Amino acid sequence: MAFNHLPAGVHDALVPLSVTPVTDSVPMANNHRPDRPPAEPGSRPEPGAVLHRLAAGPSRAARITHTEHLPPRAGRHAVWPERIRPEVVAAVRAAGIEHPWAHQARAAEHALDGDSVVVATGTASGKSLAYLVPVLSTLLDGSQAPNGRGATALYLAPTKALAADQCRSVKELSQPLGTSVRAAVYDGDTPFEEREWIRQYGTYVLTNPDMLHRGILPSHPRWSSFLKALKYVVVDECHTYRGVFGSHVAQVLRRLRRLCARYGASPVFLLASATAAEPAVAARRLTGLPVVEVADDASPRGELVFALWEPPLTELEGEKGAPVRRTATAEAADLLTDLTVQGMRSITFVRSRRGAELISVIAQERLAEVDRSLAGRVAAYRGGYLPEERRALERALHSGELLGLAATNALELGLDISGLDAVVIAGYPGTRASLWQQAGRAGRSGQGALAVLVARDDPLDTFLVHHPEALFDQPVESTVLDPDNPYVLAPHLCAAAAELPLTEEDLPLFGPACEELLPQLEAAKLLRRRTRAWHWTRRERAADLTDIRGEGGRPVQVVEAGTGRLLGTVDAGAAHTTVHEGAVHLHQGRTYLVRSLDLEDSVALVEQATPTYSTVARDTTAISVLETDTEIPWGDGRLCYGSVEVTNQVVSFLRRRLITGEVLGETKLDLPPRTLRTRAVWWTVTEDQLDAARINPEILGGALHAAEHASIGMLPLFATCDRWDIGGVSVPLHPDTLLPTVFVYDGHPGGAGFAERAFHTARAWLTATREAIASCECDAGCPSCIQSPKCGNGNDPLHKRGAVRLLTELLRGAPREDSERDSAEGREGSGAGAAGAAQEGSRGGAQRG
Repeated sequence: MAFNHLPAGVHDALVPLSVTPVTDSVPMANNHRPDRPPAEPGSRPEPGAVLHRLAAGPSRAARITHTEHLPPRAGRHAVWPERIRPEVVAAVRAAGIEHPWAHQARAAEHALDGDSVVVATGTASGKSLAYLVPVLSTLLDGSQAPNGRGATALYLAPTKALAADQCRSVKELSQPLGTSVRAAVYDGDTPFEEREWIRQYGTYVLTNPDMLHRGILPSHPRWSSFLKALKYVVVDECHTYRGVFGSHVAQVLRRLRRLCARYGASPVFLLASATAAEPAVAARRLTGLPVVEVADDASPRGELVFALWEPPLTELEGEKGAPVRRTATAEAADLLTDLTVQGMRSITFVRSRRGAELISVIAQERLAEVDRSLAGRVAAYRGGYLPEERRALERALHSGELLGLAATNALELGLDISGLDAVVIAGYPGTRASLWQQAGRAGRSGQGALAVLVARDDPLDTFLVHHPEALFDQPVESTVLDPDNPYVLAPHLCAAAAELPLTEEDLPLFGPACEELLPQLEAAKLLRRRTRAWHWTRRERAADLTDIRGEGGRPVQVVEAGTGRLLGTVDAGAAHTTVHEGAVHLHQGRTYLVRSLDLEDSVALVEQATPTYSTVARDTTAISVLETDTEIPWGDGRLCYGSVEVTNQVVSFLRRRLITGEVLGETKLDLPPRTLRTRAVWWTVTEDQLDAARINPEILGGALHAAEHASIGMLPLFATCDRWDIGGVSVPLHPDTLLPTVFVYDGHPGGAGFAERAFHTARAWLTATREAIASCECDAGCPSCIQSPKCGNGNDPLHKRGAVRLLTELLRGAPREDSERDSAEGREGSGAGAAGAAQEGSRGGAQRG
């Protein structure tokens, strides 16, 4: 196989190293015990020395743009609150934990006091134990009730895998407690014969928000005894509940609270989060309750050496002759190879399933050139594997039989692996919270750790490796979610009314947007008001109105043409870009080509193939302003936020060579346009500003288009989104603003909170955008600054220098960030069309990225 990597036989002579968990340094709890000495340093080499050897190969030293050294930190112990049952403390000690970390004890005390609490500390800091100890103690108290179930607890995980892992941990920890704690997983995979037993006798039920939404809440009479005794709701990995999915989960939790109140229960919410900005604010928005914050991480940490790594330029040329860098996939595969050769246990995180498989294959090929026995010591670890396959991989890595894994970063949550020697991150994972979560997988016994971030060839990654302060000197992002999104709220009001008639007393629970939405739902004959309550009027299940992880619409079934076998489904909103005719589709390690897409029957027929390329869809977009909620003068220009209607059409797809990213060709598509009503931020400039920036009509379109592309690429640094969650349009003369305008919009019906975040951080966001373009080494634009992989206009026109001058002039009139926040008002009038938006025509003339 011909891959873009170093010549055969080139490997760095590395010495094995051992490393320790990564967390953030914070103040200690009140009940601190200072008698625990720091861990003894080990005999393995310092992580800085290991990095030096990694960079010793040909031209490698120049690829390291920055090295950050985080000093070690000793752990701080405390004592469990006296109210914790001694049997539980004994069970924890039997598991080898003599004393809790200070943050664990503090969180347990809040839980026992009846305060909802969020524990926001680093990876491997013991968040699970912080909520498990008070929960187990309370369940033990409840076991003395006449029915043996005077207290229950509900655990929510974003993935089935994490719930299954946690269930095993709970059973192991609670084994000395006998039958007082009866833990069980209740999800779509639970056999029907077990479900009734769980409803009647389970005390600690582990599930996910999807099952709570579709299975438990609509059937609440069958869960009445469980809900009546519900004392705690545990929301694990709560930082993952962001955007549209997080907004749905927020409404599911409000429906849960409403039903609990109906049965006389008022559960305390215990949330666990990766280190995050304002975790209590995000937790309050998620649950609708006041939440106490515990972010004082008292767990120990060894030294962390964190390197930023930029792959070199190649001789290949991209679109418009732009220079192309070596791919992060190929570069990360080489680093994984070098680490494995020296017997180091490591994991490489990559954003896609295909990327995980490719890195594994490249590393195996490279290792076979050195020693054939090493090739079997590297594997891929991703979604689609059976639980027993995942467990086998985890055991093999723990035992040392397996030295390296290439894993999708979606599995950072359910991954039961820590204490690795090194972590390689192939491409910025989208948020600083996720970055630190992944880096935290490296570490063992208080010794040094190595993490390497390998930049992809895009504006954000390039900016970060040349501006390390954006990673290391900034707090992690705020979690963005918008429970008041009318497209999210409307189906949950219907679901709530189907569970119990909805009264006016319930409305404050669901937020101020209810008053505007309820008449629309009545007009759509989804709800009917009788006396003092609204009732669900349909025969079908109200919970089926929305998929909390998708955008609605009938999922497209992916069917193998030769056998008729159903391989899986794709969200309706993603079908045009992922399973169009000619698309490469991945499923459980196998590659398929889409033969046809039938939109009427929602079926994509595929056949197995082995293409040497991947596919990327391209689309065009037009946008119209429906309502401007907030408007701020930026000199003569304006910064605006409001509701828009976006008309989008997938027009073609590119074929790119797998490893190099080289464009092999473009194929036209004939797909219908789709209309989306959503939220957007946009800015305008005047003719005087264009004159000041020396932007003439010939380059205006290219300057706006380049600024739009780069701003989309940079927004994930300021909002917890992926660049594929957002879209943009630039227009030299927009019919609604009558000025040159750049729009950036949420790619979800009703919005996802990303454009709102962009509006509130516009000065910093657009300053970073200008800096990213100006600091790029290319002459006329490249994927690292202004070219977009999804541009429907083929990245034409683009004008790099014009974009820098335009943004400079725009920012000259920008107010301070504080005044932007003060001026920003809450959403007004955004509910129009939530019960069923009209599909209307498009406007032309725009450049879209």
